Amino acid sequence: MAHRGDTPDGPSDNGASGSEDEYRSLVFDESFVRAARLQEFSAQERMGEHARAVRSLPGRSFRTGSRAALVLALLIALAFGTAVFMGFRHPYQSPVGRRAEPLRMTVVPLAPRGAVPGGTPAELFRGSPAAPYPKGAEGINFPVTRRTANFSDSQVVTALTTVKDYLVASSLDPDVLTGNAVRPVEGLLDPDQMDQFDRSMNEPYNDGQHAATGWLVRFDPAEVTPDPEIRVRGTLRYAEVGADALEVVSDHTFTYALRPAVSGPQQSGGASLFTVRREMRFRFDREDLRLRRLEVQTSYLQAGPQSCSDDTTGALRPLLAGERAVSRGPAGTDPYATGRPTAALCGTLDVSSLPSRAPAAPPPSPASPGSP
Repeated sequence: MAHRGDTPDGPSDNGASGSEDEYRSLVFDESFVRAARLQEFSAQERMGEHARAVRSLPGRSFRTGSRAALVLALLIALAFGTAVFMGFRHPYQSPVGRRAEPLRMTVVPLAPRGAVPGGTPAELFRGSPAAPYPKGAEGINFPVTRRTANFSDSQVVTALTTVKDYLVASSLDPDVLTGNAVRPVEGLLDPDQMDQFDRSMNEPYNDGQHAATGWLVRFDPAEVTPDPEIRVRGTLRYAEVGADALEVVSDHTFTYALRPAVSGPQQSGGASLFTVRREMRFRFDREDLRLRRLEVQTSYLQAGPQSCSDDTTGALRPLLAGERAVSRGPAGTDPYATGRPTAALCGTLDVSSLPSRAPAAPPPSPASPGSP
């Protein structure tokens, strides 16, 4: 029985399967041929070495699709660039960050009326106003803290903690006291004050802005050796100054027991007391609170016993047991001099109660073999 598509004479005798008849209805017209992606090389082209049998032809649909994708990518990039530009060109301009102001400082040496009393640290502390003072960092206590209008309780505590860290580093750290380190203090400062701090440490000058002793308590290790026990008492206060700033004010008295810097065993009664009162004002913006740093605005320091004529910009110059202040006043100030002005100040040390015992007399030096 003849099938559809068979010739009138029946199936072909060449043995071809009937499946080929399925493609007889397809018409390979000119448009189909032009749309083909592959093209057979000619016989001469196929004679070359490593020649492939067919070549790829560029398709029109591919070019059309690529053009559409390129246009879409450009539109997306344009929209993204517009959004970024509008973000930077916000109609409400961001407030300009406030730079930290230079520290303003005053250092006042206090001259004793007579000879400096000497003794052991325990005896000296027991007979002085510092007898009830706590030791070290225990004397730097927080007030009752509560949130302000624009700062939370935790932010207030952060400000007070940072100030305490600064006072401990700049007044109690043994390496800072002896001039061997400044990093514990410098690491807590606002970056805008770094240059002023470095200049004060490297080139101290009595101009109200560049005394090292305006930033920290420092002694000359070649002259004195501080005793580990330091008595401290004072207060901390805080207040909000504007919607974006907190202010902390510290007022503390530090009492040190000092000995002469000598090699070998120390004289048992050769210590003396040295008192430093520091009143400082600190400022915090929100970035300072986040990074736990501070801006030192003002520093007012009174320290004695010292001679008024001594230069205390680089380090404090304590008078030790049995010593007296030079009778002349502070270093002179010439109002007609050009250049950086000096701020020569001095006071008289007037302690409410002094140690009861008399100054210890230095022991007589042993006679040398050639002495009469």
